[in-house]
Amino acid sequence: MEEIIEITKQDMQNAIESMQKRFANIRAGRANVSILDNIVVNYYGSDTPLRQIANVYVPEARQIAIKPYDKSALAGIEKAIYESNLGLTPNNNGELIILAFPPLTEERRKEFVKDVKGIAEETRVSLRNIRQDSNNAIRDLKLPEDEEKRGVERIQLVVNDYNKKIDDLLKEKEVELMTI
Repeated sequence: MEEIIEITKQDMQNAIESMQKRFANIRAGRANVSILDNIVVNYYGSDTPLRQIANVYVPEARQIAIKPYDKSALAGIEKAIYESNLGLTPNNNGELIILAFPPLTEERRKEFVKDVKGIAEETRVSLRNIRQDSNNAIRDLKLPEDEEKRGVERIQLVVNDYNKKIDDLLKEKEVELMTI
């Protein structure tokens, strides 16, 4: 039973980490280089992560600068950013690419909050599915009734802990999004 509980915790932690990655891709009007983590550039015929072919940094609060190690990669980087649907327009000055983050309107902030709540709810559904699988695994062990009940209760305590983590991360992201 201990093994099932440990697997449950690991699966739930993976669900939380996935949610955090998705949260990072929702911008709050401030520059954050993590939104470029999934950008892949066609570099000399092979798909290469942006961070491997360029230095990415934040020169000021609402800008990201991308300086490729090889200037011939500028056009490919620019194209990859356009195709990524980030909602940002790259500004190529021949040396580096600047991504400017416009301030968000109140309406857009509220849309982002809705998106974040949706992601949190999807993660809660994942936790419920993991709980169901774990409870079934405990039942499949054919333990005495009281041990089975204790196992199911322990799984529920784990679910409660991870639901609290979701709530805390959601509140944190909402505050970040609504802060101007």
